[in-house]
Amino acid sequence: MANWGALVRVLMLNDYGRPVGGAELQMLALRDGLQARGHSVRLLTSDAELVPGQPLLSDRSCRGRTDRLQPAAIIANRDAARAVRTELADFQPDIVHIRMFLWQLSPLVLPILQNVPVLFQAAVYKAICPNGMKLFPDGRSCDVSAGVACLRSGCVSVPTWAAAMGQMALLRRWRRHIDMAAALSPTMAQLFAASGWPVEVLGNGVDEVAMRPRLSDPPRVAYAGRLSREKGIVTLLEGFAAVLEQVPEARLEIAGDGPLKEELEERAAPLGDAVRFLGHLSRPELERRFATAWVQVVPSLWHEPFGNVTPEAMMRGTAVVASQVGGQSDIVRHEETGFLVPPGDAAALATRLEELVTDREAAERMGRAGRQVALTAYSRAAALDRVEAAYDRTIEAHRGKRRFGVQLATAK
Repeated sequence: MANWGALVRVLMLNDYGRPVGGAELQMLALRDGLQARGHSVRLLTSDAELVPGQPLLSDRSCRGRTDRLQPAAIIANRDAARAVRTELADFQPDIVHIRMFLWQLSPLVLPILQNVPVLFQAAVYKAICPNGMKLFPDGRSCDVSAGVACLRSGCVSVPTWAAAMGQMALLRRWRRHIDMAAALSPTMAQLFAASGWPVEVLGNGVDEVAMRPRLSDPPRVAYAGRLSREKGIVTLLEGFAAVLEQVPEARLEIAGDGPLKEELEERAAPLGDAVRFLGHLSRPELERRFATAWVQVVPSLWHEPFGNVTPEAMMRGTAVVASQVGGQSDIVRHEETGFLVPPGDAAALATRLEELVTDREAAERMGRAGRQVALTAYSRAAALDRVEAAYDRTIEAHRGKRRFGVQLATAK
C-alpha cells in the first residue's frame, strides 16, 4: 500500500451480496482483487434476494428484508448489528469498507465501528436522498435537500418517507464514526457536498477485455442495462426511430431486463426487426454480442453515480453516446471518445447517433481513444491501487482522530 506497505484485514459491508447489479458486481470484484493482492477480506451482506435464483456470494450474511417491513428495518436492523459485532471480534479487521448499507444493514452498524477505521464509498445517493436516485418522478433531476419536498413531490410513500427521515437522523448522529467518505465520480461528489457531505472521489474499475474487431456492416447501436424509467430507454427508442429514417440499415440491440420490458417492446414494435431485445446476458455473452457495435448508448435520465457500462464499452473500443448527467459527464470525453447529449433529448441523441452510424472511421477513432482512456484511468488494477491508497488515508485519519480525542466512548 502507498504509505506503509502492509497487507490489511478488510471487512466489507454491503446491503446485497448477489450478482444482480453493478454495485454488487463491483463489490465482489473488489473483494476478489484485494484477495489476489494478498489482503485478507471478508464480505458481510444481508441475505435479501432482489432477483429470484441468484446465489448469495458474500462470505457472511445477516437477515435482510424486501417485504412491507423493510421501511422499518432500514432504521435499525439488529441482526446486522449482531453480525458486525461478531465479525469485529472474530476477524479483527484493520479497516471496514462500506459501500451500501442504508437499504438493508441500517445506520445501527456505525456506532459499533467507532474503534476501527471506516471508509464509506457511496455507491448510491441513499445517504442524501430517500429514493437513492436524486430524481423526481417526472424525470427531472432533483436539486433540493432531503425533507418534506421528498414527500410533496411524490418521490416516496408516507411510510417510506418517515422511515427515511428517521434513518437520516441516525446517520447524522453517527456519521462521525466514518473516517473517510468517497463518491464514485466528481459529479456525484458535488451532489454529496451540496448536502453537507465532504467526500473524496474513489471510482470503480472494469475488467480489461480484448479490443473488438474492426467494425463491419450493418451499423449497430447497443444498450446494456436495466429496463426501467430512469435509464432513458424511451428516449433511446424515439431517437433511434429518427435514425432509421435516414439510415434504414441501422440496428439496435438492447440487453437487460426490468419492469419496463413489455412497454418498451410495444413501443419498438413499429420499428420491426431493426430493434432486438436480448434479455439478460452474462458478461462474456454481452461482450461477444456487443463486439460488433459501432456505438453504445447510455441515455440515463438520473445522475448515475458512475455508470459501469460506459468504461466497459470504452475498454472494448466502442464509441459512447451518453446523457450529460451523473458519472457519464466525467467519463465520456465529448467529441473524443464519444458524445454527451442533454438527458431526455431524443432529437439530440438521434443527431449524434446518426453521425456515428454514417461515419465508420469516426466510430473507429472514438472507440480507439476510449480504449486508451479506459486502460489508463478505469482498469481494475488502477482502481485497486486507488482503493489501497484510500485505505492508507482512512487509517491515518482514524489514528489522528483518536490522537486528538475526537473519538467518543463506545456506544451502548
